[in-house]
Amino acid sequence: MKKHFILLSVLLFSFASQAQLTVEKIMQEPYKWIGTSPSNIFWSEDSKTIYFSWNPDKNKADSLYKIVLPNHTPVKVTPKERRALPAQTGTYNRDNSLKVYEKQGELYLMYCKTLKIKQLTNTIERESNPYFNGDETKVIFSRAGNVFSLNLADGLISQLSNFIVGSKKAEAKVSEEEKWLKADQLAMFEILKERKAKKDETEKNTKADQPKRPKEIYLEGKNLEVPMVSPDMRYITYRLSTPAVGAKATIVPSYVTESGFTEDLPARTKVGSPMTSYDSYVYDTRKDTVYQISTKDLVGLTQQPEFLKDYQKQSDTTKKKPANRKLIITAPNWSDNGSNAVVVVRSFDNKDRWLMLLDPATGKLKLLDRQHDEAWIGGPGMGFTLSAGNIGWVDEQTLYFQSEAEGYSHLYTVNVLTGEKKQLTTGKFEVQQAQLSKDKQWFYLTTNEVHPGETHFYKMAVSGGERTKITSLVGGNDATLSPDESTIALRYSYMNKPWELFVQENIPAAKAEQLTSSLTDEFKAYAWKEPQIITFKARDGVDIYARIYEPAKKLKNKKAVVFVHGAGYLQNVHKWWSQYFREYMFHNLLVDKGYTVLDIDYRASSGYGRDVRTGIYRFMGGKDLTDNVDGAKLLVDKYGIDPKKIGIYGGSYGGFITLMALFTTPDVFAAGAALRPVTDWAAYNHGYTANILNEPQNDSLAYRKSSPIYHAAGLKGHLLICHGMVDVNVHIQDSYRLVQRLIELKKENWEMASYPMEDHGFVEPTSWMDEYKRILKLFEERLK
Repeated sequence: MKKHFILLSVLLFSFASQAQLTVEKIMQEPYKWIGTSPSNIFWSEDSKTIYFSWNPDKNKADSLYKIVLPNHTPVKVTPKERRALPAQTGTYNRDNSLKVYEKQGELYLMYCKTLKIKQLTNTIERESNPYFNGDETKVIFSRAGNVFSLNLADGLISQLSNFIVGSKKAEAKVSEEEKWLKADQLAMFEILKERKAKKDETEKNTKADQPKRPKEIYLEGKNLEVPMVSPDMRYITYRLSTPAVGAKATIVPSYVTESGFTEDLPARTKVGSPMTSYDSYVYDTRKDTVYQISTKDLVGLTQQPEFLKDYQKQSDTTKKKPANRKLIITAPNWSDNGSNAVVVVRSFDNKDRWLMLLDPATGKLKLLDRQHDEAWIGGPGMGFTLSAGNIGWVDEQTLYFQSEAEGYSHLYTVNVLTGEKKQLTTGKFEVQQAQLSKDKQWFYLTTNEVHPGETHFYKMAVSGGERTKITSLVGGNDATLSPDESTIALRYSYMNKPWELFVQENIPAAKAEQLTSSLTDEFKAYAWKEPQIITFKARDGVDIYARIYEPAKKLKNKKAVVFVHGAGYLQNVHKWWSQYFREYMFHNLLVDKGYTVLDIDYRASSGYGRDVRTGIYRFMGGKDLTDNVDGAKLLVDKYGIDPKKIGIYGGSYGGFITLMALFTTPDVFAAGAALRPVTDWAAYNHGYTANILNEPQNDSLAYRKSSPIYHAAGLKGHLLICHGMVDVNVHIQDSYRLVQRLIELKKENWEMASYPMEDHGFVEPTSWMDEYKRILKLFEERLK
């Protein structure tokens, strides 16, 4: 009996020891101790097999697995089978019986019913971007900067465009003297006249015998982009980009290298740098002529943004005519039969998006929809500068698209001939994904209408109306529909349960059956906490969502940590497994030590519509910061936290907010860890920053308010800065400039750790361990 008691005691001690969290444990290689969730889900064309990346064997990299339904057992795909699989992406014909795709630079045709694959090309040059022409007798593709057609009946390849790099050589100018001498010679000598006539006749006949070639289009030093052939093969649309002059790229030195020498890594330009310009054209093959797509009649072409009024002098009475705004036009989206084409036009300042009907015969545009935002255009399905976003054709006249016109991203249709628009979804939620069924009778939607932090899969008639909820598991439901639309491969997770693969019939409330089990026994040995999702009122009355992690009463030490997620436009207060899984585990460790942890979806976070998304316009470190400050007040008022024992930390945008918190609200947070932080927004990239703060040369007030380096004198609490030295996103120069500022301000309550081999997202477990040991030490020592 005594022996059994000792053995049981040893086992219980071993289990308790195994379940105890340490920084070393939670920051080790995830695939070794957590396990690897399935990812990259796709179906076979016959809807019988689910493929996915997975790593149950704890190898250094994921492998491809498959499950052949109705069997539910995962099987590793052999290298030979994997190499023979078709590409996941491709283009289908109208009845989905054929799929054309590119793989390893060659073109293939798949017969979807039999899964038979036919290779179409075998060349040294790469073929890409294949799609069917209007009558589906040919495959259009790109090769070496030109577009070609391949006849499926006889394999004949025809070149459709003749884009030529460089400039057309100008003919040498002939002087008046030379012209006179030539005419005089021909008039004087009959033999010269006869020989010239014979030569001219030969050249004429030779030219007549040659097959007709596409028009030579010289690029004149510009770059060719997105050449596309219309379904009837009459028109070729394309875009030319002109690289900016004087755009200076930054350099990131890499010190620890294989060569033993310091090597420079190429990096980005900074916000406000000169931008590439774009022009779009139509080549009419029937008329053998090229013309530019005209935007001169665009509504709002010269409209100036409201923020410029802050810089107008009261005495300035001059009224200069505003210049045309810089624009970019996407490639046309053609209806199935090619009777209509729509392009998306976006302004460089991203305050306007126009949906335009293109008349390819004239290059003229007709307005279908304009979305204007004095902040910036964004949200699910809206695309970005070079992307049209989620648009497509219900029929030859009806286009569907997404818009934030009413404050949340919703689904709309417009009749391109009559201009009649219809809103298909409405409410205070986002349509995060939308796809049309193959028979074009239904939309399949992913929305967060149940809760901002919960996603589900729905079915809705193409005309709108009631939505039928298909999934029922509480959490995150990432659905991949089978080609025959009968079954869903469901990647599902909950707050304290990482992603696993499930399968479910595509009918409401059908049971979702789990197919994978990815977690290690060691990871499952710990009882991972389920944070409570709460809301609180910000100072301006807006509801703010947050996760709260509370310790047991006997452990509570009246200390708290506020976590600030990165990216700005990102959601972390949700019911699925967080992409910040290391931080989630660190929060569990903190709670075990008696800390209360608050994780806030502050203003600018995704999932809550336009007003939250743009709440930081022209002032980063404004409402996004006060939301976190209001959260700290909540900790004191409701959760019994000592106001002198609150810390804050985060990475990237979270690091930026941490700096702004310590510099501009120094009495709220006793300590903070700023990881890979932006310290001066004028040093960040254009695509992200110009949306929010405009350009520094045009809106310096916004940059001054929003950049921590200008507020560093306010530091009172203790600051830890951690930064990777080969960060090509937020350059370590940002942190070095701030360090120099702190030195000159004679601040002593800070420290910095740099990581010679880490980019923006750390990779090495030892780096993660070192960083989070420093963060834990900071809170343990400074929140006394």
